[in-house]
Order: sequence, then C-alpha cells, then structure tokens
Amino acid sequence: MKNIETILIANRGEIASRVIRTCRKMGIKSVAVFSEADRDALFVEQADMAVFIGESAPAASYLDQDKIISTAKKTGADAIHPGYGFLSENVTFAKRCAKEGLIFIGPNSEAIDAMGSKSKAKTLMTKHKVPVVPGYQGKDQRVERLTKEAEKMGFPVLLKATAGGGGKGMRIVHEAKGVEKAIEAAKRESLSAFGDEELIVEKYIASGRHIEFQIFGDQHGNAIHILERECSIQRRYQKVLEESPSPVMSKKLREEMGKAAVNAAKALNYDNAGTVEFIYDDKSGDFYFLEVNTRLQVEHPVTEAVTGLDLVQMQIESAQGLPLSVTQKDIKGSGYALEARLYAEDASNDFLPVTGTVQRFEYPEVAGLRVETAIRSGSKISVFYDPMIAKIIVHDTSRAAVMRKMKYVLKHLVCQGMTTNQDFLLHMVENAEFQAGKYDTHFIQNKIDLASIAKKDPNDKALAAISATLYGWQAREKGRTLLRSMPSGWRNNFYEPQFEAYVIDETEWKIGYRSKGKNHFEFYICEETYAVNLIAVEVHQIRVEINEIQYTFQIAKSGNELFVHNERMGNILIIQKERFPAKEVEKIAGGYEAPMPSQIIKVLVKTGQKVKSGEGLVILSSMKMENTIEAVEDGVVDEIYATEGGNIEAGFLLLKLKNK
Repeated sequence: MKNIETILIANRGEIASRVIRTCRKMGIKSVAVFSEADRDALFVEQADMAVFIGESAPAASYLDQDKIISTAKKTGADAIHPGYGFLSENVTFAKRCAKEGLIFIGPNSEAIDAMGSKSKAKTLMTKHKVPVVPGYQGKDQRVERLTKEAEKMGFPVLLKATAGGGGKGMRIVHEAKGVEKAIEAAKRESLSAFGDEELIVEKYIASGRHIEFQIFGDQHGNAIHILERECSIQRRYQKVLEESPSPVMSKKLREEMGKAAVNAAKALNYDNAGTVEFIYDDKSGDFYFLEVNTRLQVEHPVTEAVTGLDLVQMQIESAQGLPLSVTQKDIKGSGYALEARLYAEDASNDFLPVTGTVQRFEYPEVAGLRVETAIRSGSKISVFYDPMIAKIIVHDTSRAAVMRKMKYVLKHLVCQGMTTNQDFLLHMVENAEFQAGKYDTHFIQNKIDLASIAKKDPNDKALAAISATLYGWQAREKGRTLLRSMPSGWRNNFYEPQFEAYVIDETEWKIGYRSKGKNHFEFYICEETYAVNLIAVEVHQIRVEINEIQYTFQIAKSGNELFVHNERMGNILIIQKERFPAKEVEKIAGGYEAPMPSQIIKVLVKTGQKVKSGEGLVILSSMKMENTIEAVEDGVVDEIYATEGGNIEAGFLLLKLKNK
C-alpha cells in the first residue's frame, strides 16, 4: 500500500471543491492550482495550499502537464487527482505521473488508452460479450467508404468521432442525400477539436435513453457496479438532468446491464472509478454499449446520494492499493436522487453560454439538498471555462417527493447577475411527461418550447416593475438631503404622478406611481391600478404588499440593470431607461458579429470567397463549447476582422459579406 498524505488537484471549480472536501475528511493535505481567471475563486481559498500556474486559457494552465507535474513535486504531493475534463482521460499525463513517481488517482493508463478510441473500445467490448450498437468502425476512412456503409446500414445513422466527446464530431443523418456533407463536416469538426478525423458510423436509435452504470475496480482484480444513472435529458449532447434509479429500470434489466458493465470493467482490468454508458432502445428493450468514461463523472453525487458512498474517497483508497471496501452484494440503493445542472446560458437562444458576475448566489436550506459549487456572490463566470454554476442534488424516499422538493429549491434559489437556465430547469421538472418518466434523449428538442419559457406573464412583469421602482425610491429617499419635509414625488399639479421607464423583454414599460402617505402608493401600469404598501427594504431584498397580497423580491443591481427574483415568477431582468438615451450603434450591412464572448478557433473562409447560405464562416469557442457562425444568405466575403486564437467580446464584428 502507498500512503497518500498530499494530493494536488489538477482541476478547478466545483470538482476541485468536491475533492478538497474529501481530502479534509480523510486528513489529507490538498493543493489547488489556479489560473489568472481563478485567483479569487472559492476553491483556491478552500485548499490547504494554492499555487498559481499560468494564464487563463486552459492550454497555459490546467492543460499544461509540465507545470502541473512541477508544482506537484514542488509542493511535496504524493498524488494528483485530475477531476473530470482537462487531463482526466489523458493517457500521456497518466503515464507521466507514474514515471515521475506520482500516483494518478484514476484508472491505469492501459484502460484509459483502450477507451481513448471509440472504434477500439467497441471491438474490445464485442470480444467480452458486451452488446454494441451495430455499425462500422474500420480503418478505411474515405468519404466514399463511410457513405457506402451508412447506406448499407439504413437511415437514420449516427456519425461519431472516435476521439473525444461532448457532442463534437457528431452528426445525425436521416437520408442519403445529406450523408456526404455530414461526413465532411463531422471529420472537419473532429480534426479541429481532437486532432483526429476518424469516424465511426452507427445505427441511430431514434427513441433511446441514455443510461449509465457507475463502475469501480481495485488493483486486486475486483470489479463492481454501483447502480445506474438516467442521463437522457440532454442539450447539445450534454447532460442537464440526471436521476437514479432510472424510471424504466426493472430488476431484470438492472441485472443484465449491471453484468455487462462489470464485464466491461473486467475487460479493461479496471482499477478506479469509471462509467459505462449505454443506449437503451425504448421500442425493442435492447441496450447497447456506447463508451467508458475513465474518470469520475460530473453526476457522481446522484450515485452517492442513493448509496451513501463517498466515491472520491473510494478513488483515493483504490489509488493507494487498498481493496474495495464494498462487494456487489453490499450495493443497495435507498430512495431517489435527482441532479439539475445550473448553467450560465440562455436556453431561449440555443443554450448559448453567457459570461458576467454572479452578484448574488443563495439557496434555501432543505432536507436532502446538496449543492456542489465553487461559486459565491461576486464570482465571475469566465469565457475560458465550462459555464456550469452549480449542481443541485435532491434526495428523498420517492421520485414524487424528489420532484416536489426540486421544484421548491429551483423556485427559491437566487442566482442573479446574468442569464441562467434556472427557469428552464424548473420548467423541465414541472413538465408532466418528465414527472411521469416518459422521456428520451430528444425530449428537449421534441417536447419543449424553449422560446415560451423565457416569456413572462404580464402581471408578473408588473409586480417586478413595482418592486424595482420602490427599491430605487427607497434608495433615493435615504439619500435625500433637501426639502425632507416635502412629501415624496410632490408636484405642482396634483394629478401628475411620478414615472419610471423600463425595458422588460425588449419592450418599453412606463410605470406611473403616486405616494398616498407613509409607505403607501398607487401604481398605474398598462391601464391597471395597483394599491401598494412598502413593508421593508434590505440591501438585496424588498417586501411589498400589492393588492392585499404580500411578496418578497430579491433584487441585485448593476448599472441600469436590475435582476429581480421571486419564487412565483422566477428571474426577470429590468433595464432602467436612460433619461437621455445613448445613440444606437449602427448595424453594418452584411456584418456578422460574435453572439457571446469567445475565442476564435478557426476562420473557415477567405476574402473574396463565394459562400452559400448555411455555410460555416467562423468557429468560435466559449466555455469549452464550439459554435459555428454560418452565412444567412449567399454572398462574397468582403472583409475579415477575426484573427484565429484571439479572444473577443460579444458583438465583435467578425467579418462582412457583400452581395454577389
């Protein structure tokens, strides 16, 4: 056995905080590494020691193997925990750790290497009686051969990059005429993302569920599964909600899938935490191997909630050479658990990530609630990293109880300062079909009207506007030094009320109000009159009575933006109009702007090049997610302002097209 006294965490954010917590529980010293963007991050404070390792871009910090190895040696670390993402599944890094005498807290490098290619993984699994999706994973990667294999298989088919994940290099093709173009696009995207353009072609399962099994192995040949997680609710091939047990799981199916998962682990001589991912065909009842994630999963708290195990502690113990502390017979689930991932993203705008400052982050105290985060009030969401703010995990005795509790948490959680997917998550949990467990991997795109989620009830907007107005009124009253004996809003013309002008959901709102005595007001909005009593105002909270009903609103202010939250209406952004409006920036004809702060990955066109509508122009990366800016009409590239590798703000002019 190799005793671990100090662990360097080669990661950031909530997973770094998570590992630090278990280190503290086990009496192990934790060392955090941080980039320029993370200098003031919560996980940096939580660690026993923290070391600056470079600039904000991951390549200059969290992906720099030399810096991380050097820092581990400098700080006397015995082991490195890679978390997930970054270097967690990098076989070269795992081998370097071993060579440098550092324990890599993850599976052996041979297992990582074997699962690094989806095509090799499928071949290995077939040999060990793990069912795989019918498909082609050959060496002949010519477009003609891949096209022929797709046509032979029958549509729809799924094209999938053999390296990497996260939806990059993946295309669903529904008919023969689109296959060649899709293959070329998938190859190009895969080459850009992973430096490898190899694809596999698989039979596409139209009505499938994504079910994964947590596996665990040790260095003594033991391998077990620790039940399943249902991860079918996804956007952009990335998970949003996860639960355990799966709504479709029977005792027989769990035994069959669990056995296949353990077979996969044994095929790899697996010796740490991992996940075997399956696609389950709703129609046939068959399941097929997808891949093995050779690391801890983002959603591991779901498994911890239903089993009571600490998977990070088990990782550390296995890395030390200890045998598993539990056997397959010991694994029993208790109750239900659901995880919701809170992201800084705009669900109504194709889930594009956003940046900014989390001005307020608070959540209610609820039995069975666990929040995994490294965010606090004042934290910044950077363009350089994943946009996840927090993982919200709820555990209870039944699925119905979990749903009810998650709804309560999502209604009362306060995350203000930017657009998040909080309202979207609440909408999902309130959805009748989701509550009934009737969903598949296409549930969001087929069943959810994303545009409608962002639309707020006009009465809720009015209530938010009243709270924002009185919040500002109270601040002005406190600061008033002249004529304090005069009533608020006094006018020569008694009949003329005070007015505020706001923009809510891109529509201008005119709010009229009149003081009716101490803390009593009458508001006039859209031909409606509201009787309002101001009860109390605190730094970020206001309590008012509107038409005899009392409400508490959470408010955060940044410049002329007011972020208003209430458990009834969710989040509403109110923009206070300038008294003298600034001149609007003139839009450039044929111009294409960055929709969010980004890094320019690749410029796909050249000056003078003819392009057709739908063709890619520029590939942007924001928070580890790639987006391709496409032409909206035919034209010729007139000027290019984008430079590959550059970091840009939202609204940056990338290029300009002119008519042919």
